[in-house]
Amino acid sequence: MNRSLRGLLYAAQGVVLALSLVGVAALAQDAPGLRIGVRGEITGISGDVLRVHASTGENVSVDLTAQTQVRAVTLANIEDIKPGSYIGSAAMPMADGTLKALEVHVFPPQLAGTGDGHRPFDLAKGSSMTNGSVGDLVVSNGRTLTVNYKGGQQKILVPDDVPIVNLAPGDRSLLKAGVKVVMFVTQGADGKLTAQSISAGKDGVAPPM
Repeated sequence: MNRSLRGLLYAAQGVVLALSLVGVAALAQDAPGLRIGVRGEITGISGDVLRVHASTGENVSVDLTAQTQVRAVTLANIEDIKPGSYIGSAAMPMADGTLKALEVHVFPPQLAGTGDGHRPFDLAKGSSMTNGSVGDLVVSNGRTLTVNYKGGQQKILVPDDVPIVNLAPGDRSLLKAGVKVVMFVTQGADGKLTAQSISAGKDGVAPPM
């Protein structure tokens, strides 16, 4: 892997998103089979090859396979989150131990359990990712979610201006030039990137994870 490509990739554990998008973030190393994440905008697709302009400015090509999972990212609101909903949230710690959300994504029922837990994340310096089931939602002095996962619990404050999105099953018809994506990929021994999962913004939505 060349030095510039190394700079745009981060190591991740778990399934995100997403988006997420989820796992321990670190700079990717030259290790075939390592699972890494890329955020960016699709610039084109030709057959089974997706071309993406990464958020760091690099242009990369990513192979698609029959096993590549594609999910649609659509706008949601706090009313879509109820006790029992399974969510993920990138967040920053506050002085009282409560987390302040940077974004919230709501999983469909069939994806409940995805990336369950609480771990460091790379959306912002010092941020974390929490995936779990909502126990309580309190609307008082802001909106606070109690999120339960195996072995723990977190309280997450969701400010009014924080983006909230739904994740839904999708297909390759979502993968078009101009669409914003968050991808988890693996790097082969030959350096090629292969997409394991893609969260693609629908109707102009930019995945916030």
